[in-house]
Amino acid sequence: MANSNATYQDIANYTGFSKTTISRYFNRPESVTEENREKISHALEVLNYQSNKVARILARGRTEFIGIIVPNMYMSFYDEILDQFLKTYDKYGYKFIVFSSNGNEESERQYISELLSYHVEGLVMLSHTIPSFELSSYGVPIVGIEREDLYISSVNTDNLEGAAQATRLLCDAGCEVLLHINKEGDDDRTPAHRRIDGFLKVCRERNITHRVFTYGQESDYQDLQQRITVLVDDILTTWPGWKKGLFCSSDSIANIVLNDLFRRFGQLPPDFRIIGFDGSSLADQSVLPLSTVEQQVDQLVDSAMDLLVSQIRERKEPEQNSVSEPVHRTIAPVLRQGATV
Repeated sequence: MANSNATYQDIANYTGFSKTTISRYFNRPESVTEENREKISHALEVLNYQSNKVARILARGRTEFIGIIVPNMYMSFYDEILDQFLKTYDKYGYKFIVFSSNGNEESERQYISELLSYHVEGLVMLSHTIPSFELSSYGVPIVGIEREDLYISSVNTDNLEGAAQATRLLCDAGCEVLLHINKEGDDDRTPAHRRIDGFLKVCRERNITHRVFTYGQESDYQDLQQRITVLVDDILTTWPGWKKGLFCSSDSIANIVLNDLFRRFGQLPPDFRIIGFDGSSLADQSVLPLSTVEQQVDQLVDSAMDLLVSQIRERKEPEQNSVSEPVHRTIAPVLRQGATV
C-alpha cells in the first residue's frame, strides 16, 4: 500500500496518532517522545513518504546536507574538487549544496545565510572572500581548502614545496629567466601566496633572473584570458630571445598561456617552457600535455570530509562543552612532467 502522496491522515491512521501529533513531528519534533518519533519514522518508510524526506531527516536531527562555496566554476581545480566530493557519498553519506560566489562578498554572505537556513550540518569553504574569523562565528562546523584558515580547520597542499619543485624543474631545463604568474592579493596567509614564496626561494638560491607577475580579480573567464594576454605581451617584449620558464599558479592559467602562444606562433616556441599547478584533467587535455604540480585532490577531499564529520560528531556529543581548536592538515604535492617542460 506504498503511496508517495501519503497524507498526514494516512500517517495518523497507520500509527494511531492524531494528525496534530503528526504535524508536531514535522514542525516541533522535540515535542514528540523518542518512542513515538520512531513509530512515525517507521510509518513514513512503509508509506513511502518521500515527498517529505527533508522533514523526516530534520525530525531525526540529521539533515545529511553539507554546503560548499567555491570562487567560480571555470577554473579546472574547482571542477576536480566538486567531482571528488560527490564521490564521497558512499563513505560519508552526505549530500552537497553548492554555490559559486564569483568573488562577491555580499552574495557569499547571502549564500551562507541560505545554507544555514537549510540546516546544513557543515560548510566547506574554497572561496577566499570572507575571512576565517567571520566564518568561525557562524556556529557551524567548517573546513577550508586552499584558503586563509587562521580561525577554521583546513586542508591544504604543501604549496611552498610544490612551487619549489616546479621552479627547480624550470632551472634544470636550462631556462635563463624564470617568471611566475599568480593572482594579486594582499593576504600573505593564503596558500596560493606560498607558491610565490617557493618560487622566489629557489630563484634566489640559484641566483637566476626572475620576476613575479600578478593580475587582479577577474570577472569571468574571458576577462581572465584578456589579463593573461597582456602579461604574455609584456613577457615577449621584455625577454626576446631568452629561454623563458613560466611557472603558472594553476593549470587553467598555464593552459591560457599555452593557447595564446599557439595562436601567435602555431606552436610552443622553443624559447618557452611552461609548468602549471593543480594536476587537473585540463593538464592532459591541453593542446600539449602540461607539466604540472599535482594537488592530490582525492586526499584533499577525503581529509576535509574526515575533519568536517569529526566536528559534526563533536557538536552532537552532549558532554562536549567546547569546540576544539582548528586542525590544519597538509597534503604533499606530486611533480608531473608533460610536454611543456
